[in-house]
Amino acid sequence: MERIDPRARSDAYGNRINRSHSTFLATVVPWGSILLASILPLFPIASALPLLPPLGFLMLLGWRLVRPGLLPVWAGIPLGLFDDLFSGQPFGFAILTWSIALIGIEILEGRLPWRAFWQDWFTAGIVVSVYLIVGWLLSGATPNIHSLIALVPQLVLSILLFPILSRIVARLDRFRLHRWRTI
Repeated sequence: MERIDPRARSDAYGNRINRSHSTFLATVVPWGSILLASILPLFPIASALPLLPPLGFLMLLGWRLVRPGLLPVWAGIPLGLFDDLFSGQPFGFAILTWSIALIGIEILEGRLPWRAFWQDWFTAGIVVSVYLIVGWLLSGATPNIHSLIALVPQLVLSILLFPILSRIVARLDRFRLHRWRTI
C-alpha cells in the first residue's frame, strides 16, 4: 500500500494545514497604512488651493468603519501625533480631532442596531466635513467666504474618495489575515 505525504496534498483543505496568521502583519498593516497615508499628501506638487484630502484621517476612518474593534480608541493619539508632524496644521490638531472622531464613532456605533456601507459612508462624510471645517477655522488664516469656497473641492474629493479607501482597507485586511506557511 502506497503512503501519501500529507504535505503533498493539493486539495482545498490541504493547503491550509500548518498555517497560521502572521502576528507581525496583523499588527503592522493597519498602523503602517495609516502612517503611510499621512505622508502621501506631501509628494504631489504644492498648489494654492487645498485639493488633496486628509488621506491619513480617511484611512483611519476606513480601518475603524470597515474593521470595528481592530484599532483601540486611544489609537488617535499616536497616529494623530505622527500626522501632526506632516500635515501643516497646528500641533495637537490631529491628536485631538482623531481621538474625538474615534470616540464619537465608538459611541455612535454602540447605539446602532445594524450597519450598512451607506451608513459608514455617511458617517465618514460627516466626520471628514467637520474635520476639514475645524481645520480651516484653526489654520491661522482669516476665515472668509472665498477660503470656504476654496475648501469645497477638497471636501467633495474627500467624501468621494472614502469608498475607494474602504476597498483598499478591505484588501489590506485580507492581506493582513492571509495565512502564512509555518514549517
